Amino acid sequence: MKHFLTTEDLERETIEGLLDDADGFTEVLKRPIPKVPALRGKTIATMFFEPSTRTKMSFDKAAKALSADTVAFSPGTSALSKGESFKDTALTVRAMGVDLMVVRHKATGAAWRLADWLDIPIVNGGDGAHQHPTQALLDCQTIRQRFGSLDGLQIAIVGDIKHSRVARSNVFAMSTLGAEVTLVGPPTLLPVDIASWPVSTTSDLDAVIPNVDVVYLLRVQTERGGASVFPSFAEYAERFGMSNRRFAALKSDAVVLHPGPMNRGVEISHDVADDKRALILEQVSNGVATRMAVLFRLLGGERDA
Repeated sequence: MKHFLTTEDLERETIEGLLDDADGFTEVLKRPIPKVPALRGKTIATMFFEPSTRTKMSFDKAAKALSADTVAFSPGTSALSKGESFKDTALTVRAMGVDLMVVRHKATGAAWRLADWLDIPIVNGGDGAHQHPTQALLDCQTIRQRFGSLDGLQIAIVGDIKHSRVARSNVFAMSTLGAEVTLVGPPTLLPVDIASWPVSTTSDLDAVIPNVDVVYLLRVQTERGGASVFPSFAEYAERFGMSNRRFAALKSDAVVLHPGPMNRGVEISHDVADDKRALILEQVSNGVATRMAVLFRLLGGERDA
């Protein structure tokens, strides 16, 4: 595996291998000194052209837990403001001796462009509304920890599917691992290419709720126009929000996930967000271990090391 750009072409064996590695790194992170020397001497650059809390910080922690050095790129204080191109910025950072880049960018395909231009591994930390593969990994790890496997699980992904890179990455990763995925949302918030996705679709959340094992809630992406297709957030919450009533209708062992940031009171109620069956903070914790697994694999680490 040279790069980690998408989940669409990953085989089940590859995903499960990364999750097995992540389980091992989870144990590392519980040690008194949560660190291993696996990537000592390597330098990892985090190139975030869009805001991020969870993804950026967890990649930084993952790199340091593997004993790699890190350099962080900040567009607001970079030469981009002087007219430097995306390509020249990347080439400049590479020339500083960077061994791997994690990139987040608003443009679909940005990570693929870096993979073409540079001779080092590229990790896609989110490109537009297209892909977010490490988020899918950490979500699959969180579900696998709870249920043991994704085989046969019924998973509903709810909300602004059209603008969600998380939804696309999760659909392909989860279905590859054996889950049956249903997308729930208004037709105006479904992607135009959905016919090629291994999913079923519905706009009736209440009909789905009693049968699912996992409800995966998505934020309405106002920055990409997601809020323009319904009259108000109150109406969205009424039709597609995980209210206390809907939560009570779930199976007793069903769980709720959310990639963050949450809009409490819109896609998820305050009470549900704080319930022990909402695995949102577990997702955050698992983000470090799964990203450790990706960095370790891309920079030449052997699984038995």
